[in-house]
Amino acid sequence: MDKAKPPRSGIAKFFYSISVIFVWGLVLMVPVLIYFSYDLPDIANIDKATSKTTIMIMDRDGNRMASYGDVFGEWLDYEDIPPEQVEAIIATEDRRFFEHFGLDYRGLARAMYNNITEGKLVEGGSTISQQLAKNLYLSSNRTLKRKIQELLLSFWLEMKLDKQEILTIYMNRAYFGAGAYGIDAASRTIFGHSAKTLNLTEAAMLAGMLKGPALYSPLRDVERAYNRTSIVLDNMVVTGFLEPDEGESAKKVNVKINSAEAGGDVRYFTDWVVEQLPELIGTINEPIIVHTTMVPEMQQMAAGAVRQTLSRRNEENMQGALISMDLDGAVRALVGGRDYNESQFNRAVQAQRQPGSAFKLFVYLAALEAGFGPETIMRDSPIILDGWSPKNYSDRYIGEVNLETAFAKSINTVAVKLSERVDRRSVIDMAHRLGVTTPLTPEPSIALGASEVNLMELTAAYTVVARGGIETKPYGIVEIQNSSGRILYRHMPGPEIRILDQEVAYTMHAMLQNVVATGTARAALMNFPVAGKTGTTQNYKDALFVGYGKNMINGVWVGKDDSTAMQGVTGGGTPAHIWKNFMYRVDLGRNDATLDTPNVRPRSRPQI
Repeated sequence: MDKAKPPRSGIAKFFYSISVIFVWGLVLMVPVLIYFSYDLPDIANIDKATSKTTIMIMDRDGNRMASYGDVFGEWLDYEDIPPEQVEAIIATEDRRFFEHFGLDYRGLARAMYNNITEGKLVEGGSTISQQLAKNLYLSSNRTLKRKIQELLLSFWLEMKLDKQEILTIYMNRAYFGAGAYGIDAASRTIFGHSAKTLNLTEAAMLAGMLKGPALYSPLRDVERAYNRTSIVLDNMVVTGFLEPDEGESAKKVNVKINSAEAGGDVRYFTDWVVEQLPELIGTINEPIIVHTTMVPEMQQMAAGAVRQTLSRRNEENMQGALISMDLDGAVRALVGGRDYNESQFNRAVQAQRQPGSAFKLFVYLAALEAGFGPETIMRDSPIILDGWSPKNYSDRYIGEVNLETAFAKSINTVAVKLSERVDRRSVIDMAHRLGVTTPLTPEPSIALGASEVNLMELTAAYTVVARGGIETKPYGIVEIQNSSGRILYRHMPGPEIRILDQEVAYTMHAMLQNVVATGTARAALMNFPVAGKTGTTQNYKDALFVGYGKNMINGVWVGKDDSTAMQGVTGGGTPAHIWKNFMYRVDLGRNDATLDTPNVRPRSRPQI
């Protein structure tokens, strides 16, 4: 008979149960770890790869104007990163970074306590290693699986890399907002210089952005960014990286914010360029560099001329647009509104507006081709077509007048009669031949610009006359390369195509010069030959001037986005003044040279 086993004591039972649970826990942990580790990414090769969709836009001189997509700056080694930047990040993001092994139990407990005390999430418990694991390999989905994988990866990173290596990769790959990944891209985007030269206040500001790149970016809210910077500097004092007086001094430093990255004068141009890329190279799946035709000095001059002239009008909601091209169609400056930061709508290429009398170019060209000439006499008198009767701006009629004078003084009745004589469809065909792609309605008012067009195609059409009848297509992209330098696209000027008889083009050129010399565009007179045409729509909803001189052509539009009337603004007024303001700056090579600048006056009477 077997001997009965003595009953276990309570303590023995407790340790036995703990042992069983521990053993079964280990047994069950193996498949759990296998499950969560099955689709973990391979971290054997942590490289310095950049985004697959980075688009760098360069000006004519090869300088970067803007970046689209994810932006990566220069990869910096640990020794290249200012110590203040390292200390600011450690003090704010992970104070025990050099002490823990991927998971900071004390920091996690402190974060939980503070969050419970405050009744809301005020502090995170993730270490830099955990953040790097998430940034490099994992999605931002807040699931149990993702958190466990994040922890496993952080342990693996700590095993494979030393602390300096982890910090180096983290600071080169962390996201700082505005599409900037890495400390150097962030520094260049926000401050306009390399991260190697960051000062203490700049370093603290960047470190503060890591908690909320959009929330604490100085590109969005400067005051909030400075408040966050003060918190980071206080953290550095608490952790012993700074003396209290050093922290207070750093709080008083005003850093220079590179506001051009938040919008600036170039973005109307660069947005226009980026929209063309899919048509030129298809789907973008690698970093590319786009070389453009923009002349940065002229872009600044154009933006300054638009803003200054509109501000003098002091009329609510008035907008302006300006396009400047070389005579071959290369766009050297493009302004789509008075302030990109307030409105990204590009009125130079996206707005379809009535051109008014600026459309008469096509009427008179069709007439010249049909055998009419500058000295042809027509009668300025009332006319009724389909119940519609056009009126002249002056509300007066002068009787017999030759076409050159009628064009210079922009007499509406003569333009309508001429359009009817040569056939409206011939006028529309002329507009399409010169590059207007917008559908045009063959109604009597077509002669007065009743159909809508955009400023880009209208300006390019005038360029055909300036070139003596040669077809001109506007372009802004010279070349597109991938990151390895392979050319994906290059603008190749084709053979010159004549679309206007040379004699017709020269005759129209002389008539356009006369508009500036004696007609509605006298406000655009310069100390060099200028040719152009004004346009004003009914009730002063739109006003335009397209003019050329000094081997460049500029189109200017002024109006309101809601198409409400302006206060008596005509094409020979504000648009011509913007054009002249811009050309003064270009002529003298000074962006501060305006119509009111002392000692800035035409050097002689224009030679027409």
